[in-house]
Amino acid sequence: MKRTPLLNRHLSELIASLGHKEEIIIADAGLPVPPGVRVIDLAVSEGVPGFRDLLKALRSELVVEGALWAAETSHELSALMQEEIDRWSEETTRAIATSRLSHTEFKRRSEHVRAIIRTGEFTPYANILLRSGVPF
Repeated sequence: MKRTPLLNRHLSELIASLGHKEEIIIADAGLPVPPGVRVIDLAVSEGVPGFRDLLKALRSELVVEGALWAAETSHELSALMQEEIDRWSEETTRAIATSRLSHTEFKRRSEHVRAIIRTGEFTPYANILLRSGVPF
């Protein structure tokens, strides 16, 4: 059995298969998944698992060099996302660039990601795109 915090085999397989600059999305329960894009559906019920819970678990294994989210995201949720990305950056000692774009453009961009990981989060715009980095 693995000894790192991330136990889900589908997430572990996805992370192990990512190449440099490939993208994934951590999504709330309502983000539409475009046809042909892999979805790893973790949603159990409202809030389970939560958006922040998943970010914390992924931090244990995923190298990230960039993150983006919708400009329409509330100030409070944007601050939470930035805080999580800052923690990620501190733990990995790598700078992570962040940016925003319209929710419409975010959904268009979702058509080209390797996977969308669906949480039980019910907070509007709780979606973040993560661009994989390299550990060297």
